[in-house]
Amino acid sequence: MERKAELVQKERIKLGDDAFAEVRIWAVPQPVRGSAHGYKYALTCVVAGECVLRYDNESGKGDHKHVREAQVRYTFSTLEQLIEDFWADVAQL
Repeated sequence: MERKAELVQKERIKLGDDAFAEVRIWAVPQPVRGSAHGYKYALTCVVAGECVLRYDNESGKGDHKHVREAQVRYTFSTLEQLIEDFWADVAQL
C-alpha cells in the first residue's frame, strides 16, 4: 500500500488589515525532487494582495525562498528552523 502525503500544519494568520501569513506543511513518503528531506511546504506572507515572501520546495527547484521578485536558495535543516527563519523574515518586512 502506497503511503500518501500527510498534513502536518495548515494555518492562516492575520497580520493586519491587509496582510496575512499562511503556513502549509506536509510529510511526504518520498522527498520532493530537489529536496533531501521528507516534507513538502509553502510558507507565504501576503501584503495588500501581493505575495512578498514565500518559502517553498516545489518539485525540481528544491528548497528556496522568494523575497518579492528575487528567488534565493534556502538550506533546510529542520521544520522548527524553517518556521523560525520564515517568521524572522516576516519581521524584517
